[in-house]
Amino acid sequence: MLNNDWDDVLKIVFESPGFKKFYHIVEEEYQHKNIFPPKDYIFNALKLTPYKNVKVVIVGQDPYHGVGEAHGLSFSVQKGIKVPPSLKNIYKELENDLGITPPEYGDLTKWAEQGVLLLNAVLTVEKDKPASHRNLGWERLTDYIIKVLNVKKEPVVFILWGNFAKEKKGLITNPIHYIITSPHPSPFSASNGFFGSKPFSKTNAFLIKNHLEPINWDLKE
Repeated sequence: MLNNDWDDVLKIVFESPGFKKFYHIVEEEYQHKNIFPPKDYIFNALKLTPYKNVKVVIVGQDPYHGVGEAHGLSFSVQKGIKVPPSLKNIYKELENDLGITPPEYGDLTKWAEQGVLLLNAVLTVEKDKPASHRNLGWERLTDYIIKVLNVKKEPVVFILWGNFAKEKKGLITNPIHYIITSPHPSPFSASNGFFGSKPFSKTNAFLIKNHLEPINWDLKE
């Protein structure tokens, strides 16, 4: 399904009757409504970042609900799409933290390919209806993904922005991991502690301390 080691790690979920029943509902939604991201991109985060490569997890809520935006990575939009407000603030903090000038586009694929799992808790959404697929069933899968990352023998950085993401903190019990929390980068909350939180430099300092390759956060080609 994913053509990497996630297939084995998540086999118990994917083959369960409950997930198959749930995924049938998702497929029905795609047939009868305008659902994002495109069906081929639903599991993009897992496809681009194999389990063995995960060094950082950035937890988002659900996909962008505008046409052409979502492509299966939290906070990321496809090239040619206007950079959304939350991502603009992420870029602003990146520049303040590491002095990296952000690109004009919002595609974060380069991070994913380096081991940054850009995981939304809910993987699909109906057009123009934010959170429309919340509690549909995706959370069971994505919570399980966090649980299997929690048991990794290699340290992982979990970046939890905002109250929704912070709810996942209880799933991360292994003391070898590092949890970074702050308010959400949304324009409504970024000034309450997201700006100045330095998640990018903190992440790399932790990775280096644990003899892991730091992330090159510079997205420019």
